[in-house]
Amino acid sequence: MTVTDSSSDDPTPSAEATSGAPAPSPEATAGPPEAPQDAGSPPARPRRSGWRESVLLIASGVIAALLVHLFVLDSFWIPSESMEQTLQINDRVIVNKLSGDVGRGEIVVFKGWDDTPTIKRVIGIAGDHVKCCDPQGRISVNGTPLIEDAYLHPQDFPSQSKFDVTVPPGRLWLMGDHRAASEDSRAYMDDPHKGTIATSAVVGRAFARYWPFSRLTTLPVPEAFSKIP
Repeated sequence: MTVTDSSSDDPTPSAEATSGAPAPSPEATAGPPEAPQDAGSPPARPRRSGWRESVLLIASGVIAALLVHLFVLDSFWIPSESMEQTLQINDRVIVNKLSGDVGRGEIVVFKGWDDTPTIKRVIGIAGDHVKCCDPQGRISVNGTPLIEDAYLHPQDFPSQSKFDVTVPPGRLWLMGDHRAASEDSRAYMDDPHKGTIATSAVVGRAFARYWPFSRLTTLPVPEAFSKIP
């Protein structure tokens, strides 16, 4: 369709009117100018795919967990009643393998008398004189009686069997908290080491109970052991 300019006497249509739209200029059709490339800049690196980063992160996490498990922390399941009431059957504890020197009153996991993992409380360390019992029926360490109410099974005695042992160098005297149900150092007094266990057999110290969650707690050294000279 031809459109005329109503303000002009010239019937000839203009170029703009007959085309219907302005003719595109060379700048409009060429698109945005490309940015000049710096001849000295390195070529653009391809972006690393997301799945590779995810795999690397997962692998790093697994390796870190394995290293912690092998060298720092471990978990131990309680198979018997020998540590009641402190630890009950099916409880689980966290064991610190880097706890350092073993001290009196600590709960430790160790390679037991029958070469199986065992958990007991340390009553005496190297050089200690451990004896049962005094006139009040208490165990004494270096002449100091142990007040064991904080951890001893409430229906139990410190020991039904008597003993008098000086712990050899590099060894430990260990007992369960449920003395009547615990097979511990007292049961092996006839062996060459008088029932003691080598410190090198200790896997680590149990410092917290994490299962069941309702009984989540730490396992500190009882106050009674701080009074032993």
